Amino acid sequence: MSPENGGPWRPRTPPPGGRAAVAPGPGQESVWDYPRPPLVAPSTEHVLVVLGATVVADTRRALRVLETSHPPTYYLPLSDVADGALVPVDGVTTSCEFKGRAVYYDTVGTDERGRRVVLPRAAWGYPTPSPGYEALVDHVALYPDGLTCSVDGERVEAQDGDFYGGWRTSRVVGPFKGGAGTRGW
Repeated sequence: MSPENGGPWRPRTPPPGGRAAVAPGPGQESVWDYPRPPLVAPSTEHVLVVLGATVVADTRRALRVLETSHPPTYYLPLSDVADGALVPVDGVTTSCEFKGRAVYYDTVGTDERGRRVVLPRAAWGYPTPSPGYEALVDHVALYPDGLTCSVDGERVEAQDGDFYGGWRTSRVVGPFKGGAGTRGW
């Protein structure tokens, strides 16, 4: 049953290990209702990414990748990224079982005193994604650590873990993959 039918909410996929999913409130989503393999969904939310004093990206044309147990990862159109804010990193790639081979970028800006600031490998993209993920071409995702990222004016928190790029906001409830004891999720 679901709240729409007057019954209690139940997650599409329950968390492993006997953990309970947090029931979403009004205007919220549960990561346990997201699908696997992930879904790419367009967003008109206002997404802003700042490094020091530099606006790295400002868009209302993001794509959200929604995957079971993960907060959304926002992919921003390269055309909405400031010139010079991303520098390709040669020879560094990873592979996603769904999206394909990722390439990485250093994120570059200036601080309040005009000094150059570089966040190594803080962004990634899929120039030739796997079938089903073609919408990600000419888009880039950014790890929020070291950046000031916001969605519709709300400051983003990074997904726990040193690998995942999800953006946590009050709109999304978990528990989330990435924290202690969640590696096998």
